[in-house]
Amino acid sequence: MTPGKSPRRLADEVAASGPAPRLAAAAALLEMGDRLGVFDVILPGKEFTVAELATATELPEQGITGYLEALESAGIIQHATVAGDSFVTADDFEELQHQAGYISWTMNANRPFIENARAYLTDQSLPTGAYTRDGRQVAVSSQWMGSLAYYPAAVETIIEARPKRVADLGAGTCRLLIEILQAFPDTTGVGLDLDGPSCAAARVAAEQEGVGDRLTVVERSIQSVADDATPLEGADVISAGFVFHDMMPDEEHIADKVLANCRDALRPGGIMAITDAVPYLRNERERAFSAAVTYYHRQFMKRKLLTEQEWEAKLLGAGFSSVKTVELGFPTGRLFIAHR
Repeated sequence: MTPGKSPRRLADEVAASGPAPRLAAAAALLEMGDRLGVFDVILPGKEFTVAELATATELPEQGITGYLEALESAGIIQHATVAGDSFVTADDFEELQHQAGYISWTMNANRPFIENARAYLTDQSLPTGAYTRDGRQVAVSSQWMGSLAYYPAAVETIIEARPKRVADLGAGTCRLLIEILQAFPDTTGVGLDLDGPSCAAARVAAEQEGVGDRLTVVERSIQSVADDATPLEGADVISAGFVFHDMMPDEEHIADKVLANCRDALRPGGIMAITDAVPYLRNERERAFSAAVTYYHRQFMKRKLLTEQEWEAKLLGAGFSSVKTVELGFPTGRLFIAHR
């Protein structure tokens, strides 16, 4: 104990810090791991060694040894056996990575906004791309956040519909579609995304996971659906995760047409499942993170986040018969299930 410090004072200080020290350390170490490329080998439930990581990352074993020592000391990984040289992830690895994702996204994925806040507030006409975010940082931290807080709800909704054909707008590397196709051997899917490298990675992943013959990857923008919804025709489910707000407000009329065309492309009885953020929620659980998400989007990205009521009105206006709103574990996130 620090000289002169009472047990009560120390306990108060520890309580005040809460989980912040561990999460801050985990965020830093896990971000390093992503940059080093270790997470193709460090996977929950799988043993790994220094040699395997060194080979996979093309890094010297001495450097990998020091990195793993830090991970083990932090309680992020542990030795697989007392005397062995292999490691496994800690039991709460996925939860810790998920929680670290909030810090990574808020502080680092959006670092250009933080560093250039004065410029944005001084010149309100600065365009969205005045200061560019690291796309990889955004994608990885979003994946970590979503893994336990909004991704499962979307998957559950789609699985409950037992679709024969499912489409995903802004599909990225088609992780969601691949999981659905593995659950339903007779189901086909189509993933739509504008990013060429993501589409290429999706095709490779689909082949590796044994669903390449049932997944069609289309390199097109979501906006293109306003003119041609052919790839979506006959779908039982059309999903879209955190992509529609990118059309608001400048392309809101296009978003309306996309929604209407999605409705028409669905089979009778089909659903559209949209996950997106809603602005400035005031309840105790969501208000702090909601404030950061809303401010980033409004001030720096020049985006308009729709309220629950606005989303419901927009989907009904697109011709859907009913809309169900689901609160997600991800603060500020909502899942809108619209029925054809």
